[in-house]
Amino acid sequence: MLHTHTVLAAHHPPSGRITLHPGPGTTSETGLAHDLLAALGKPPLLPGRFPAGRQPAWEAAAAWMTALPVTRLTVLRAHRLTARRTMRLLQLQALTGIHLTLVCHRPYLPAALHQALRPADYSVTADFEAARRHYYGTPIAETSPADEPAGPAGRWLTLPALDRLVSYDSPRPCTDPCAPPPIVFRHRPPPVPLTASTAQRIAHRLHAATAHPRLAAAVAAALFTGASLQQLATARPRDYDDTAATLALHDRARYTDGCAAYPVPPWAGIFFRAAACFTRLVSGENQELLAAPGDRAHLLRVAETARLRPPQPPAARRKAPVGRVEWDWRERQEAERYEATLARHARPSRR
Repeated sequence: MLHTHTVLAAHHPPSGRITLHPGPGTTSETGLAHDLLAALGKPPLLPGRFPAGRQPAWEAAAAWMTALPVTRLTVLRAHRLTARRTMRLLQLQALTGIHLTLVCHRPYLPAALHQALRPADYSVTADFEAARRHYYGTPIAETSPADEPAGPAGRWLTLPALDRLVSYDSPRPCTDPCAPPPIVFRHRPPPVPLTASTAQRIAHRLHAATAHPRLAAAVAAALFTGASLQQLATARPRDYDDTAATLALHDRARYTDGCAAYPVPPWAGIFFRAAACFTRLVSGENQELLAAPGDRAHLLRVAETARLRPPQPPAARRKAPVGRVEWDWRERQEAERYEATLARHARPSRR
């Protein structure tokens, strides 16, 4: 019990320490990945459809652990792990470079655990202080609980940058090599920069709203680009430059401001690093970095779960039931103005 309490107390994601407490009734690899996503503060299920019906939960966990400042993973009840579940953890360790500690609540290694560890470079200790150093690292560094991310709050954040997310424009990705210049907003106003406190609140809410790296990154991208889902879907992994902190979006037909590179604010970088890693693990370089057009319903649901929305119409002009977010109000306004202009020009003049 002393080891269990110590390991649970060591769990502190902002300090890079994750404690995984596998559910006692599950033996599947996917179930262990869901437990890991929950330990990372994520909802365990990924929305959307996936090839062969297999949810890429391990890929999502690996992507978040690569992007977040996670350095240590401690797994309780390791004596109950099957050889395949242990191999999954060892593969995760090899991919992310984390320090992996398995806590075996037995005086000896079970056969399955011994078999899985045979090709690995590992050490065994029964000394409590030595084990504690594995749980916490050396030196032991504690961070204030105030640094813990807050979950989605009940209060909506109304963000004008989301006005165009469901725009009817339809840019397509470039098939030929494209090196877009920095964005110059000519045909639409640039999004208003977020304050540091608002950006922090948004980041915390997005982290808690979804385990899907691409959906989280797409919402983040909409907030600093003001782009539509169709344009966000033009980005590929090569369009995100982590060193330069830029994201390229494409628009050869110039529905908006053409192909352009947007500066990625620091608060959004984690989401893009996770999305880039996830996309490469799941589908490779030629797939969308962010949400695809078919992910629209899932994307809006993530934004609503995080309590993020565009400005809403006055009560007298609402089309949707009270309490439901209207994502296309700005588009409807523009369409109505356009139709009114056409109607005026079509009227016969009086002479």
